[in-house]
Amino acid sequence: MSVLAERSGVTITRSGDTVTKAHAAGTDTAALTARIRLAAHPALADVLLPPLPPAEVTTWHDGRAATRWPYGTPIDPAAGAVPWAEAGALLARLHTTPLAALSGAPLPPSGAPARILATLPGTLRALPRTPLTAALERVLAATATVAATGRALCHGDFHLGQLVRTGGAWHLIDVDDLGAGDPAWDLARPAAWYAAGLLPPEDWSAFLHAYRPGWDPWPSVDVPARLMTAHTVARALTHAEEAQRPLTEEELALADASFRISRLS
Repeated sequence: MSVLAERSGVTITRSGDTVTKAHAAGTDTAALTARIRLAAHPALADVLLPPLPPAEVTTWHDGRAATRWPYGTPIDPAAGAVPWAEAGALLARLHTTPLAALSGAPLPPSGAPARILATLPGTLRALPRTPLTAALERVLAATATVAATGRALCHGDFHLGQLVRTGGAWHLIDVDDLGAGDPAWDLARPAAWYAAGLLPPEDWSAFLHAYRPGWDPWPSVDVPARLMTAHTVARALTHAEEAQRPLTEEELALADASFRISRLS
C-alpha cells in the first residue's frame, strides 16, 4: 500500500488498482453516503468516477470514514496539454443532468459557497493585519451578502486535481462537496486563475467553449471568482506563515488580483 496524498486531515492510499480515501475526522457520514451513492448513479457514469461497489462508507483503522474507488491516472501538466476542453465538457454534463433523473438518490447541498463563507472570515482573523489581509477583508465584505443563484448538480470543489483518466476517458473525482447548488461556483477557480493571468486565454476559451459555446460567463461567475480568489490567497498566507516561507509566484499573482478586486469593491 502506498500513500498518494495526506493533507487537511485526509489520507489517500493506493493498493493495486484500489484507492482508499480516509476522510477528515468529523465528516458527516450520512451526507457522504448520499454523495457516493450519487457518484454511483447510472445517469452520471460518463461524468463522475463511480465508487467501488458497494457504494457505502466504511471505517478507517483510526475511526475515520473511508470510501473505496478505482485508481485513475491524474493530469500530468509536464506530459503535455492540460485537458481544459474536456474539463468544461464534464462540468457541462454534470450541470445539465436533470435532477429528476436522480430520483431515489438524496441530493445534499453543494459544498460551495457555504464552505468558503464559513471559513474565510476566521482564516482572515487569524492572520497578521497587513495591507493584503485588509484587501481580502474588503473583498469579503463586498461580496459575502450576494445570494447564490441557480440550482443544478455541482461538484462543489472543482479544480484540475479533480480529473483522472480511466478507460480512455476523463472523469471527475472527489465527491465530498457534490450536491445541488449554483453551477457558477464550479467555474469560479478557473475564472479566478484567468483573471489573475495564470490561465492562458486560449485555455480559458477552450474551457468555456466546451462548457457553453458563445456564453458570457462573467455576470454569473464574477462574485464567486472574487470570493474564490480571496479564499485561495487567505489559505496561501496561512500555509506560508506555517511553513515560514514566502508566497510562490502563483500565490503572488492571486494576491495582486485581490488588490485589484478590492479597489473595485
